[in-house]
Amino acid sequence: MQLSGDSGRDRAYQYLRGTVLSDPAVSGTFINEQAVATEVGISRTPVREALLMLAAEDLVQLVPHRGAFVAPVPGREIAEMMQARGVMECWAATTCLAAGTTPVASMSAVLDQQRAIVESGDAKDFIELDSQFHALLIESAGNSVLGRLYDSLRARHVLLGVVALGRSATRRQDVLSEHQAIVDGLAGGDKAAAEAAILRHLDTTGAILMQG
Repeated sequence: MQLSGDSGRDRAYQYLRGTVLSDPAVSGTFINEQAVATEVGISRTPVREALLMLAAEDLVQLVPHRGAFVAPVPGREIAEMMQARGVMECWAATTCLAAGTTPVASMSAVLDQQRAIVESGDAKDFIELDSQFHALLIESAGNSVLGRLYDSLRARHVLLGVVALGRSATRRQDVLSEHQAIVDGLAGGDKAAAEAAILRHLDTTGAILMQG
């Protein structure tokens, strides 16, 4: 796996945040420091440093004499995350529509990639594209602080998206339809339609997750 970053700590952080913490199978377990060190090709010390960073972001819990625990995402956090994403994405839609910077072409391209793997692709690959789709909207608003904040949610975004796919047999096709509605609203310059599509998409995902 190709990882950017100048230090072992950075590489471990990226691997943990981008790969390990977005895997539903890891939820409710302790992270194996040695396995991570071996996978990334570093010693355990930078892995521990990366885990300290992740603990500061509340993505893992450090338990004395046990290590880093990946707690299941509680229902309240799921609801609050969807609410936060709704606020950010609706603001981004309004802003880029006003500025004429709507990323319709790039979002449509990612949506086409999702369509290409909807039947046979890996669930995580599908949701990674989902994350890219939404990130393009945020980036188009031109607020770097908001962009970094949104990126901090990525591990949870991918994790919860994969879980939602596993709970609904029709979720992949539904996501494609919901994403198309967002693109259509943006392409038509219809702020109300774009915002309604965004919120409907997030509300539907949240409802599926809260059923578990």
